[in-house]
Amino acid sequence: MRLWRLLMVVGTGCALLLCPAAMGCGPGRGYGSRRRHNRKLTPLSYKQFIPNVAEKTLGASGKSESKINRNASRFKDLIPNYNPDIIFKDEEKSGADRLMTQRCKDKLNALAISVMNQWPGVRLRVTEGWDEDGHHSVESLHYEGRAVDITTSDRDRSKYGMLARLAVEAGFDWVYYESKAHIHCSVKSDHSMAAKTGGCFPGNASVLMEDGRRKRVSDLQPGDRVQTVDNEGDITFSVFMTFLDQDPGRVKIFQVLETLDPPRRLLLTAAHLVFVADNFTSDFGQFRPTFASNVRVGQYVYAAGSSGQRPARVTGVSLQTEAGAYAPLTQHGTLVVNGVLASCFAAIEGHSLAQLAFAPFRLCYRLTSICGGHGGSPPARQEGIHWYSWLLYRLGRLLLNPEYFHPWGVAQG
Repeated sequence: MRLWRLLMVVGTGCALLLCPAAMGCGPGRGYGSRRRHNRKLTPLSYKQFIPNVAEKTLGASGKSESKINRNASRFKDLIPNYNPDIIFKDEEKSGADRLMTQRCKDKLNALAISVMNQWPGVRLRVTEGWDEDGHHSVESLHYEGRAVDITTSDRDRSKYGMLARLAVEAGFDWVYYESKAHIHCSVKSDHSMAAKTGGCFPGNASVLMEDGRRKRVSDLQPGDRVQTVDNEGDITFSVFMTFLDQDPGRVKIFQVLETLDPPRRLLLTAAHLVFVADNFTSDFGQFRPTFASNVRVGQYVYAAGSSGQRPARVTGVSLQTEAGAYAPLTQHGTLVVNGVLASCFAAIEGHSLAQLAFAPFRLCYRLTSICGGHGGSPPARQEGIHWYSWLLYRLGRLLLNPEYFHPWGVAQG
């Protein structure tokens, strides 16, 4: 066991050293990356908002909690943003516009990079951040540091539609082309129950076995062959190796993604990766891995079953509490859960990089399986986060840019 772990640690380090080089080539396509397609970004129209639901619903930024003032205990949760690539109007001269939640800060910083890439020489400008003076409606998310109003530094209004699109791509939970003079963006609460979820499926989620039986995720055993799809989007079966995380007694909040044609209902936690496309397409290369928390109504997931596979339009996004949390790992790094293709990985927005980092694990599994074992890994019944996952996360934090990690942290993976 010690030798097995030593070999995997060495292999892990080598795999992760390759990751920054892969990152340097751009965000990539993730699964199915052999066929690259440049997505054309479409500017938002005036008064358009994404997702197409009310701001304070579960499918967007969620309900308001309570107004934060400087004497409130929650004031300590507001973090100043001193990013030099962002201009803060700060008309109150109090620094209030710089104060925001961690999630809002992460998304804003990501957007600042996109703005500079889109328009060299132009920076992101924040006209309104945290509001302590009562300038907004009663339940405005500005009072909680969860909303910002933005423009470009050159105040060129012809850019604002694309600025709104870039904000959507940066991961804001709700973006509204509210005014000819600014774009409004907001995020979910860092303290919401949704922010406490991890990278798993509920125990009652089901997978299709190679022999045609359906099996609960919680009942999987090393060596089971479960349905997934290959790089071309065709159905195949992959060997289940172990759980990257499992806790049968944990009660968690899961993202619920629903489709009607075909009918599917996938539950997975916020930082888990799922494959989506922005438009209906039969080209599997157009499907990219993204965090479940970023999936929006109108996008498409990849549905599969015993009769075939096809895109399925997301018609509903909500939250649901379930007991049990399981993160199965297959040799392909993917599996079909409740009829929808998902990644085995979470926390880092890079499915291909995660699959690369697990190469030493897969190799050791194959070698020891030849000798009659199951990869030498801890038994599938062992609870908690797999030590290899934890090691990868810690090494990744040292080697990779923080923007590639889910803003809700290690509990997600």
